Amino acid sequence: MGLLVRLRKEWFIIGIVLVILSAKLQPNVGVKGGPLKPEVTIAYVAVSIIFFNSGLSLKTEELRSALLHVRLHLFVQSFTLVFFPLVVWLLLQVLALTAIDQWLLKGLQTVSCMPPPVSSAVILTKAVGGNEAAAIFNSAFGSFLGIVVTPLLLLLFLGSSSSVPFTSIFSQLFMTVVVPLILGQVCRGFLREFLERRKPPFGAISSAVLLMIIYTTFCDTFSNPNIELDPTSLLLVVLIIFSIQVSFMLLTFAFSTRSGSGFSPADTVAIMFCSTHKSLTLGIPMLKIVFEGYQHLSLISVPLLIYHPAQILLGSVLVPTIRSWMTSRQKSSLLLR
Repeated sequence: MGLLVRLRKEWFIIGIVLVILSAKLQPNVGVKGGPLKPEVTIAYVAVSIIFFNSGLSLKTEELRSALLHVRLHLFVQSFTLVFFPLVVWLLLQVLALTAIDQWLLKGLQTVSCMPPPVSSAVILTKAVGGNEAAAIFNSAFGSFLGIVVTPLLLLLFLGSSSSVPFTSIFSQLFMTVVVPLILGQVCRGFLREFLERRKPPFGAISSAVLLMIIYTTFCDTFSNPNIELDPTSLLLVVLIIFSIQVSFMLLTFAFSTRSGSGFSPADTVAIMFCSTHKSLTLGIPMLKIVFEGYQHLSLISVPLLIYHPAQILLGSVLVPTIRSWMTSRQKSSLLLR
């Protein structure tokens, strides 16, 4: 029984492995022009469903309470969308001298350009007992901001503007990301009571659609005989990802707990998770749009596919430690009053 519960809990991670294996066995099903017609069903329909679903699930009414904590929001958004990509870019200048696959390194840069996720940072902040309202605001605001900032960062750092038409990228982003997101928010206004009463499985719906996108991405890879994934490079990238996550969590912790920072222990928890987590739900569709036609798209996607479960795994392991730290800090601050 315990195994079944565990499998149900980790179904998405298992799903990623299964769709990649399926793509390996039958790549012709999900390639361009294949039976699934991913150039329409994935590029437009699936991506639109994900962002309509995000718009429907984002609780904008809960964001108003966290709106005035400007210093916290500025720190999180500037860390995740400015500091993070810059530091990774500097790191990659060094890693480029090694034998690590260059497409996996480009994938690390794409990870750094992603906005915070809609769910995982909020879930972990809530599990610890941190500032959940601030986590909700920064996840939602970061998602909206990422629609514009992430494609610009991808084009800036990866220099793909010469081979990818800038205007068509943003017109497709507008039609498949912005419009469904706004429609989702409008529909939420009419259906709020129903949604709060029935609590539809928004996360599961987005994850299921995301598995389809991952499947077709890897179908393109496995149908191309020129692409090979180096196991040593992959292992090194996994180690680099965990090192980045731990380093950045320690950095945000050190900054937000220093004297005079003005952040409470609950704020620190939200900052640590929101600043270091990256969105797979928003990231994969954006990569699909920005790098449409790239034969190495799946290799570029690999670090993001690793980063997502790694951040949840690391965060979940650290929850008890962070919770005990926060509780002791809160108790000591009460004693000092």
